[in-house]
Amino acid sequence: MPVKGSDIILILVAIIFPPAAAGIITGCSCDLFINICLTVLGYLPFVPSFLSELPMGGHIHAFWLIYKKIKAEEYFGPGGYEYLGNGEFQGVQGFAGHQGGVAPPQAHYGATR
Repeated sequence: MPVKGSDIILILVAIIFPPAAAGIITGCSCDLFINICLTVLGYLPFVPSFLSELPMGGHIHAFWLIYKKIKAEEYFGPGGYEYLGNGEFQGVQGFAGHQGGVAPPQAHYGATR
């Protein structure tokens, strides 16, 4: 799983401010709202004790989104995917690489000549 320079920058952004990293990956979506809520709940001092045990919720969610983006880039190729929501990516038609989860056919696979 190759990690590019842009992925390292996303990780640094996620460490400093997790909703920014979530917004870069997903745009204005439900995942951004979830990340904002998890980050705020982690920093508020008056939240119930069961929620205050997860102060890194926004960070964990941002790192999970980065991981899913790296896996989609590895599977579909750079720029060959689109974000569907809920951490799911789908291949974009017209790009080289895997399309819709199906491996491309190999030329002359199994041929004897």
